Amino acid sequence: MKILLVADKESPYLWDHYQPGRLKDIDLILSSGDLKAEYLSFLVTMCTAPLFYVHGNHDVSYMKHPPEGCTCIDDKIVTFGGLRIMGMGGCMLYSGKDHQYSDEQMERRLKKMRFALHRSKGVDLLLTHAPAQGLGDGQDMCHRGFPAFLRFMDKHQPKYMVHGHVHMNYGVDVPRIRHYGETTIINAWERYILEI
Repeated sequence: MKILLVADKESPYLWDHYQPGRLKDIDLILSSGDLKAEYLSFLVTMCTAPLFYVHGNHDVSYMKHPPEGCTCIDDKIVTFGGLRIMGMGGCMLYSGKDHQYSDEQMERRLKKMRFALHRSKGVDLLLTHAPAQGLGDGQDMCHRGFPAFLRFMDKHQPKYMVHGHVHMNYGVDVPRIRHYGETTIINAWERYILEI
């Protein structure tokens, strides 16, 4: 399965300079948030693959104009091609606006997923906007990662965690891929192809 991961920055390669057929081999698109609704709608229109997304902290416009043809999986588990995907959008609380949470609030959201996790017999990929604490996050309150995600990975050991929020152009030392226990963590900034 070939999965297109996107987050935070609209890719000129996929939008401004798009060429027909560029997405023909993509089986699934996952968005980690903070992208224009029109961009996600464009991607799903140019591709036969479904697009699942979670909210980023800048996605307040989605409430009035959500991306057409796309599916929000915040606080849900969906299965595609045998891959169990759980969505947990939002970032650390820093200004009190939508899609911002304290670590305690994120922990409560994760705990509400217990029945769905039991029913699905776990999860293979955790799709988030913010990273886990200490694993690709920033020092400022806005970009700090959630300790709750560390606890989740310790307990459920998803094969993958995909996040955005921390732009790779923030600094030369921002790696695309990290590892935590059994989990491969991928920063989806702009675009990345995950092959499973």
